[in-house]
Amino acid sequence: QVQLVESGGGSVQAGGSLRLSCADSSRTFSGYAMGWFRRAPGKEREFVAGINWDGGSVYIADSVKGRFTISRDNARNSAKNTVHLQMNSLKPEDTAVYYCAADPSNRLDVTTELGYYDYWGQGTQVTVSS
Repeated sequence: QVQLVESGGGSVQAGGSLRLSCADSSRTFSGYAMGWFRRAPGKEREFVAGINWDGGSVYIADSVKGRFTISRDNARNSAKNTVHLQMNSLKPEDTAVYYCAADPSNRLDVTTELGYYDYWGQGTQVTVSS
């Protein structure tokens, strides 16, 4: 059973950086496309960034392109696999709860559609002050 746990959230001033991480001890994690989503107060959950199973395909939402990057560590011989979201030049509008999610559909690319992600972490709060 995939269990995703996010870490790295917090409070930062505008222009600062944070690095979110998402870990899972399931061996199947390394074969899944992974995504980061966020939900700001009063708004719908939205796609932020995604990466396919081997890191060869990456998709970044226009709202964060050039500021956020996504990467992953697939440790085939380890119990732990991790996906990261590096967030630079943060803006107050980036304030949200950030969620990582796993898409187990064996796709080779990345989807931005929330419905394809079957497994979700509990979320981590990111607050950017002006």
